[in-house]
Amino acid sequence: MSDTNRKVVIIGGGLTGLSAAFYIRKFYSDKGLTPQITIVDKESRLGGKIETLHRDGFVIEKGPDSFLARKTAMIDLAKELELDHELVSMNPEAKKTYIVKKRELHPMPSGLVLGIPTELGPFLKTGLISWGGKARAMMDFVLPRRKSEEDESLGEFIERRLGAEVLQNVTEPLLAGIYAGDTYHLSLQSTFPQFGELERKYGSLIKGMMTGKKPVETHTGTKRSAFLTFRQGLQSLIHALVHELEDVDQLLESEVSSISKVDGAGTGYQIVLSSGESLSADEVVVTTPAFAAAELLRPHVDVSAMEAINYVSVANVVLAFDRKDLKGLFDGSGFLVPRNEGMSITACTWTGVKWLHTTPDDKMLLRCYVGRSGDEQKVFLSDESLTELVLKDLHELMNITARPLFTEITRLPKSMPQYPIHHLQHIAGLRQNMESSLPGVYITGAAFEGVGLPDCIRQAKELAQRMANKAHSK
Repeated sequence: MSDTNRKVVIIGGGLTGLSAAFYIRKFYSDKGLTPQITIVDKESRLGGKIETLHRDGFVIEKGPDSFLARKTAMIDLAKELELDHELVSMNPEAKKTYIVKKRELHPMPSGLVLGIPTELGPFLKTGLISWGGKARAMMDFVLPRRKSEEDESLGEFIERRLGAEVLQNVTEPLLAGIYAGDTYHLSLQSTFPQFGELERKYGSLIKGMMTGKKPVETHTGTKRSAFLTFRQGLQSLIHALVHELEDVDQLLESEVSSISKVDGAGTGYQIVLSSGESLSADEVVVTTPAFAAAELLRPHVDVSAMEAINYVSVANVVLAFDRKDLKGLFDGSGFLVPRNEGMSITACTWTGVKWLHTTPDDKMLLRCYVGRSGDEQKVFLSDESLTELVLKDLHELMNITARPLFTEITRLPKSMPQYPIHHLQHIAGLRQNMESSLPGVYITGAAFEGVGLPDCIRQAKELAQRMANKAHSK
């Protein structure tokens, strides 16, 4: 190929955008190409929702606080950045998780994966599900399998196999931290396709989970750490990426207002910024949330697949206490609150116990989550009002009467993408349209094939590889 200096513009400088820049440079270089990469982001710093605060000896995550260890893309990237020595596991003594039922904390039975029992003994003893609910869940062994591979909602699937009580009391609160969504509007194929496969293969979800290899997933009661983070916080990874990408142009506090084709230039594009400045590009990678990407792509393709992705607003309320002021027993990682409890908080992580490196020995850090689908208005209350609501719930559930040493509130408006039914098929159709109407323009990130941090890295890496192969073949 004659033109080795391909201009690549990446719109969005969160984890997906930074990972895309890192891997595009790496894979293009492997093909003997030297891409000129520009990252454009409307914020004043790179990293998106990942932000770590160091305060008074505490390590406080304002955005996400950890990632799933079994999804290895994040670990692989940490190794490439020579940062893997900073990875830390959650406290093995803190594997117990509680779920609230009738305003009391009940330990989650061991062996549950999103409410699906992989050990029958603990499930049959739990106080979270009534005897009628347990009997209904056991019907999973005899109910006919659904042969269709057609997508359905996650809520309908769990209710169909295990009953409404398991869904409401266990599955929904477990999922609140991942999607903050309504399970009846979440696509099974886009979130947990393996569950549908287990039903088709074994005829029973429980049998499939017990027979197949148990995933090291959240709340399984396994000894291996399901989650990992970095000793100095997740922002360590962002800092390492930004440092590694020093030679990449970074346009911060810059918003893209339009993408247009350059007449007669084959696949050339003009990126116009809200400042009036413009950039030329051979390839464009859009990593923004779906609603922002839709605005940029609307003049060129049908964006209904992106408009169908609803986003939920949430807030993290982190409270620091003197350990001596808290009487409660902190013998686990925290608790989850089902929607039907009608409380303000959806979950609380006992960060000072779950992640020992985050908190001085004589202190305690609690991280409470507010906001879920259908209940987002509290997220936008004043700091004072939001703090009081959280403290009221903590008092009721844990008898905490102490005032916090300090509170850190982070509001994340429209931050949790909800994958609708048939999401994957619709996005595949959109990408096909883009390939013919906008060759060289790509969409990737949390809105598409996985919301977790490793999912974002994996998608960026896979796209970078495809782009490098394509660029090299020209």
